[in-house]
Amino acid sequence: MSDDLHQIWVYLSANPLAGLTLTLVAYQCGLWLFEKLGRRPVLNPVLIAVVLIAGVLSLSGIDYRTYFDGAQFVHFLLGPATVALAVPLYNQFQEVRRSALALVVALLVGSTASALSAVALVWAFGGSAVTILSMAPKSVTSPIAMGVSEQIGGLPSLTAVFVIITGIVAASLGTWVLNLVRVKDWRARGFGMGVAAHGIGTARALQVNEVAGAFAGLGMGLNGLATALLLPTLYHLIWG
Repeated sequence: MSDDLHQIWVYLSANPLAGLTLTLVAYQCGLWLFEKLGRRPVLNPVLIAVVLIAGVLSLSGIDYRTYFDGAQFVHFLLGPATVALAVPLYNQFQEVRRSALALVVALLVGSTASALSAVALVWAFGGSAVTILSMAPKSVTSPIAMGVSEQIGGLPSLTAVFVIITGIVAASLGTWVLNLVRVKDWRARGFGMGVAAHGIGTARALQVNEVAGAFAGLGMGLNGLATALLLPTLYHLIWG
């Protein structure tokens, strides 16, 4: 009987649907806890899902490549989900036009501060040059960050880890920080979350307020564009 169960488990663990199912169940568990415990930012559903998935993979012995064979279907949906952010942005187009100058200044300052703080942090702790270059695009959505990292000599896989950690930390603590510095305008709050915390921060902003969500999506997109254009250029000018 135990041999039969073992064979069934081996079959299921190797099936691509197992990775997809695990991803969806883990996120639903995280979302349930998030809602059940009062929607506290520190209980970010993505963070809970990551912990659950890592635990299951470690205990079961399933390697990441096998898991991702199924999880890649969710990964594919990142593109359409990002494009769909144009809908709330379109609804707030007049607000965006009125805030254009402030948004440009905030984008340049935020994007620069994000990259420089990442480089300074790794340098202060004695990190290698490759780690510094991998960390620099941490506040950009994963596909762009990994592409930028590869261009400037970083490790895309390491960059992806930094991106997820940055998004989770910023989305979990962003509301508290914005309250602490008394930023009350939903446009500013959303744009800041989008620039600092990319997709995870944008998802958090959408949960809180429609205007904040629209500006977070704008911030995420513009920061990705600015980083993709400016970071490789600066790298070649300094180290070229």
